[in-house]
Amino acid sequence: MINKSKITVVSLGPGPREYLTLGAIDTLKQAERVILRTSMRCDAADYLREIGVEFETLDFLHEECEDFDELIERAVTYLLEKAGERPLCYAVFDAAADETVAALREKAPDAVVVPGVPLSAPFLAAAPAQSKIEIQTASSLEITSTQNPLLILECDSKMLMGECKLQLLDWYDSDQPTLFFPPSDSAVRTYKQVPLSDIDRQPKYDHTCAVLLPPVQLTERTRFDFYDLVRVMDILRGEDGCPWDKEQTHESLKKYLVEEAYETAAAVSEEDWDHVADELGDVLLQVVFQANIGRQYGTFQLSDITTDICHKMLVRHPHIFGAGHCDNADEVLDNWEKIKKEERGYKTQAEVLKGVSVGLPPMMRAAKVQKKARNVGFDWNDPRDALAKVHEEADEVLEELNHPGENLEMELGDLLFACVHLANLAGVDAENALQKATEKFISRFSSMENAILCDGKRFQDLTLSEMVVYWEGSKKRPGT
Repeated sequence: MINKSKITVVSLGPGPREYLTLGAIDTLKQAERVILRTSMRCDAADYLREIGVEFETLDFLHEECEDFDELIERAVTYLLEKAGERPLCYAVFDAAADETVAALREKAPDAVVVPGVPLSAPFLAAAPAQSKIEIQTASSLEITSTQNPLLILECDSKMLMGECKLQLLDWYDSDQPTLFFPPSDSAVRTYKQVPLSDIDRQPKYDHTCAVLLPPVQLTERTRFDFYDLVRVMDILRGEDGCPWDKEQTHESLKKYLVEEAYETAAAVSEEDWDHVADELGDVLLQVVFQANIGRQYGTFQLSDITTDICHKMLVRHPHIFGAGHCDNADEVLDNWEKIKKEERGYKTQAEVLKGVSVGLPPMMRAAKVQKKARNVGFDWNDPRDALAKVHEEADEVLEELNHPGENLEMELGDLLFACVHLANLAGVDAENALQKATEKFISRFSSMENAILCDGKRFQDLTLSEMVVYWEGSKKRPGT
């Protein structure tokens, strides 16, 4: 680690000498050794020469390094080596945004940083007034939302801007109005408006270029992010919002969440991915809707939802975020169950079974209960043993039908539970199996009905025995 007095970092400003601060000049004058990251197209460097400040630069690294990561690594190594010989002052355009400075401070956390005029200053001064602007560099661009104007600095090559454009097109329209600031040594910057699709088609680029994407009105956008959905819900439930949306409650929306989840599952089964995206949007809407209501009534808010789920994921993945270790998916699931049991304070496996939500569909709940019983060894290994249990339960249903009593519902429930158990042991999802069986029945029924109509008959004209003949015929047709 380098001692505090060994490295001082100075911000030269956006390049023109007008942006050099008095503090930066004094520090540079007093430094034993001055190293500039670059002197290329830097009027501030020319000014330092004029006032007698001697310096060396890292321009040779820009020529030798194959990529930006190598440049950062070699720059930091070089600076640390030179600082070991005598104290130095490292000068960059903007210390707060420079990636070599960030990497250097990890190795030398006691380095002193002299602040200065940020790189963004001339661009923001030239552009129309913006609020809550987000500022990034082209080499480290990472889009997470589009709520605020975005200023992208150091757009120094056509190739780099092509990479940025590809990322931006995931969030913005290709014809999104964009302000492009061409290369310039001037303290006063100018720009031209171009569509987003053209930001990598400009005549010249260097580190003085920048791109600004102004905000777009909600109703004029065609691509939206998560926080756009939050804004839409705020409007719908606002003072001048939709009467229906404004009167909804946690309880009234409950059924819609279940419906949307099932519709999403159906779309996944169909492998219709555009439909899946659409249905997942409906599920997400329900989450945001509930969060908006929760904020209004003080029950919970969106940050509670995201906090709870992120905390849960961190705690239940100690093999990723902690010191735990899991070799395979089965170990992960076992560990997950152990952590859940500890979180909920369960002392017995019976408490674990009781903890399976009664809000689940009955077949799904039965399957989960059976799997948790299996976790402590209470189960067969061979599905044929479970099939024998199905036969036993079917015989009990038959006995109840032959001698009617009060236990038919219970015996039918036992039969259904046994069928779910058989599916579990056979590695079949009972819900999916029943869904496919239902679809097959509908298909065969449709085929049977078409055959009946083709023969000029109607259901009401046929006996059940005659219908069965048509039914058996439908089973032989392809696709049924």
